[in-house]
Amino acid sequence: MIDKQLRVLVGDRGLLGADATGIPRVAPHTDEECSLVLSVASSEGWRVRIEGSGTWMPTDAPADLALTTRHLAGVTDLNPADLVATVRAGTTWANLRATLLDQGAWVVTDPPGSGRSVGSIVATATSGPLRTGFGTLRDQLLGLTLATGNGEIIRVGGKVVKNVAGYDITKLAVGSFGAFGVITSVNLRLRAVPRVDTTMLAYGERDELLRAARSILEAGTTPAALEVVSPLATGQSRWAVVLRLLGSDAAVNADRLTIADAVAPITLKELDTSAAAQLWRTLLTQATAGETTLRLGALPTALETALDTLAHYVDEECDDWIMVSVAAGVVRWSGEAQPNRLRLLRGVCAQLEMPITIERAPWHVRSTIGHFGAYRENIGGIITSLRRSFDDRGILAVPLSDES
Repeated sequence: MIDKQLRVLVGDRGLLGADATGIPRVAPHTDEECSLVLSVASSEGWRVRIEGSGTWMPTDAPADLALTTRHLAGVTDLNPADLVATVRAGTTWANLRATLLDQGAWVVTDPPGSGRSVGSIVATATSGPLRTGFGTLRDQLLGLTLATGNGEIIRVGGKVVKNVAGYDITKLAVGSFGAFGVITSVNLRLRAVPRVDTTMLAYGERDELLRAARSILEAGTTPAALEVVSPLATGQSRWAVVLRLLGSDAAVNADRLTIADAVAPITLKELDTSAAAQLWRTLLTQATAGETTLRLGALPTALETALDTLAHYVDEECDDWIMVSVAAGVVRWSGEAQPNRLRLLRGVCAQLEMPITIERAPWHVRSTIGHFGAYRENIGGIITSLRRSFDDRGILAVPLSDES
C-alpha cells in the first residue's frame, strides 16, 4: 500500500528496493519530492527513517519507510573566487573534496568515518581534528535547506559569507541527527588549499603526550590539528601525539621551531606526504572500529580524568579506538558497550560537567539512552516543543534523548 502511494509521489525512479526487513525505500531527486514524501508521511502517520550513504549510522531504526538522500547529490553552485559552494546532501564527502580540489579549494573539516554523505556529516555535526585550527563544522556552514517532518521546505542562511539570516535555525539543524527534518543541501565556506601541509608525530605514554600537547598550546602555537591517539588508532603498541601544520613556508617553519622547544625532550618525527595522508586516513576511518562511537567534552586540563572515567565504565583495558582533540577538549571513543554502562558513564560525566553525545550506535543503544541523554533544567521540554514545531506528528525516527 505504501509502495503504491510512494510511486505516485516520486515515480519509479524514486523507488528503491525494500531493505532486508521489507521496509520500502524512497530516494527523492528534488527538495520538492522530499517535502512531498514527508508531508504525506505526516498525514498518514508513517514512521520515517532518514538515511544517507549508510556508512556511519546503522540503518536499523524501526520505521514504515526509509528516506535516503542518495539521489540528492552533486555540487550545484561553486564559486572559487567567493570561496562558497552549494552542495546537495547526498554528495559523498570524497566526491566533494575531489571537486573542490580541482578548483584549488577545500572545506577545512575532516569528519571521521568513510564513504559518508555531506548530509550525514552536517546532521551529526561530526567535526574532525581540523577543528583545532579552524573551528567546528558549524563554522564552515553558511546556510542550509531543510525539509521538515511536516513537509515544509525551509531555506536559511545564504551563499554570501556576510549573510547571517536564519543562523539560529542552521545551528538547530546541525547536530540534530535529523530530528527536525531532512537536510537536502548546504552552503559551505571554502578556503584556498594551503601551500604547506606538514604532519608530525611522536610515541610515548598517554599522560606524557597530553602534557606535551598542552605545552604546544601554552607556547602560543595552535596547529591545524593536535591529537593524542590510542594504540589501536595508530596500529602501534603505544599512544601517539599527532599534529598538523598548514600555511605558508615561513609560518610552518616558525611553528616547527616553537613546537620543538615546547615538547622537549620529546622528539617529533615529520612524515612524508604519502605517510601523512595514510595516517590521517587510518585515524579517521577507524572511528567506526566499534559498533558505538561517542564524543565526550572536557576542559583541556581535565582530559586525563575524562579518559580514566571512560576506561572505568566502558574500556577497562584501554585498548579501544580513542582520539583526543586536546585544544578543543574533545574525546572520541569507538568500541562496544551495553546501554546500562553508557548510561552510568553519562551520569558520572554529567556530574563532572562533561557532556556525552552518542554519535553512532545500534538502535537498541541509541533508542535506550538517546544521542544526548537527559537534559537539565527542563531543557527537554523545550526540545520536545521545538520538535513538534517541525514534526508535529513525530514521524521522524530519531531518539535525541532518553526522554524522546
